[in-house]
This record gives sequence, structure tokens and C-alpha cells, in this order.
Amino acid sequence: MPKLYEAELQKAQAEVSAAEIELQNTKALVDKNVVSKNEQAMAQAKLEQAKAEASLAKLHLSFTEIRAPFDGTIDRIPKKLGSLIDEGELLTSLSDNSQMFAYFNVSEPEYLDYQTNAKSRGDAKVNLLLANNQPLPYKGAVETIESEFDSETGNIAFRARFPNPDKLLKHGETGKVRMTMPLKNAMIIPQKATYEIQDKVYVFVIDKDGKARSRNIVITGELPDLYVVQSGLQDGDKILLEGVQKVKDDEKIEYDFEKPEEVISHLRLKAE
Repeated sequence: MPKLYEAELQKAQAEVSAAEIELQNTKALVDKNVVSKNEQAMAQAKLEQAKAEASLAKLHLSFTEIRAPFDGTIDRIPKKLGSLIDEGELLTSLSDNSQMFAYFNVSEPEYLDYQTNAKSRGDAKVNLLLANNQPLPYKGAVETIESEFDSETGNIAFRARFPNPDKLLKHGETGKVRMTMPLKNAMIIPQKATYEIQDKVYVFVIDKDGKARSRNIVITGELPDLYVVQSGLQDGDKILLEGVQKVKDDEKIEYDFEKPEEVISHLRLKAE
């Protein structure tokens, strides 16, 4: 009921004005020794009391307005104008989404790699891939890591903060967090040069006699169109790139050699 409290405030302000006039008149009489200084003190006290009542009336009036403590996006308001609101009832919610948190789980090996390579990472930021497979144009920073691993999943929770000036991110969205991990002196091969048998990955290595010999390799990482090889290949090995499904083990073939950098340059991810 703002009108009621506005009237109370106006009344209190009028009393303050009246008390100020009374104090001025009393001071004039004191200067002429018509009344004692006690009269002036009483007038001063009345003025202070009137100011206190005006401050209280202003506070009561402020209770009729709801002001948010920060800027943000407001949710729906289910109540209609004129509805009676009970004390403690939730009117709506307000979200400050100028910056957003992304929570994600990291496996123990990934966590160890992340922590041990903290100083050598070229970019300590993380990227967010949205549900439509489009990257968020702003990079985030990992701010919090939980103190314990989940005993059931073996993962540990991370939290990254992302700027959200365009208000694109909303509470409850999903996506994928991409973390940059350094791979020094890593051997990479095109994925199309491999084939799988019973969950094991193989390639055909061309020996000096031109024979294709199958070899099991261990994959330690995966990139668009590329595998990062942990073991099974050595520098200088020649692997079959095309026709993997048509060649048999120990079969002698004719081939044309292509430079690795030339092959990789035509893939989606251009590695350097």
C-alpha cells in the first residue's frame, strides 16, 4: 500500500519543517533573552525526533518496492497485478548470467595429465562446445577442482567460469568442455589408415620388400581424423593409407608414397 506510506512520509516531513521553524524562532528569542536556553534545547530535541520519524516513514515506504541486489534476467512472475502475497512467498527468480559456471567430470588419468602439465600448457583456458556443436566464442578458466574422486565413477569434478556478455548461456544448458593438453614429440596418423579387430587397432606397415604387414598399435588420444599413437610404430615406418580393407597380411603391393605433412594438410585438423 504505497499511498498510505507516502502520506505518512509527507506528514513526517511536514513535522520536520515545523520543528525547524520552531527552533529558528526559539533561537531568536534566546538571543534577545526572552526565553532560556533550555527552551532552545527542547526545540532542538523536537527537531531531531521529527527527523527520526521522517526517516522511519521513508523506510516504511521503501518496503513497498522490491529491488534486485544485482542486474540479471528475471524469470516468469506467476502472480497477477493486485494479487495478495503471503509473507515469505517466492515472487520470481533472478539470474545473473553475465558469467556462467560449467561443471564437468574428469577421469583420473586426465586429471593427472592436467595437473602435471600445468606449467607447460600453452593455453590454460578451456573451450566450451555447445549442444549444436558450435564453440562458444569466449574461453573459460578452470577455477575449482573438488578435493576427492568419486568412488563409483573414478572421476573428479571441475568447475570452469565462462564470460557470457551475449547472454547466450542459460542455466541448465549442456555441452562439452575441451581442455588443451600438450603432446610433445607425439606420433599422429590418419584414422582412415587403421582398422579394428576385437577392439584392437591395426595398421598395415609396408616393409622394404613392398609387403603389407599388419601391426597392432596402441592409441593414446583421438583428434578429428587423427589418432595419437602411443606404441606400435616407429619413426620412419611407412603405413598404408588407402585400400586398407582390400589388402591382406603379407601381401605384396604396389604403392605411391605421399609425404605425411601433405596428407595431414587435407584433413579437417591441420597439425603442425
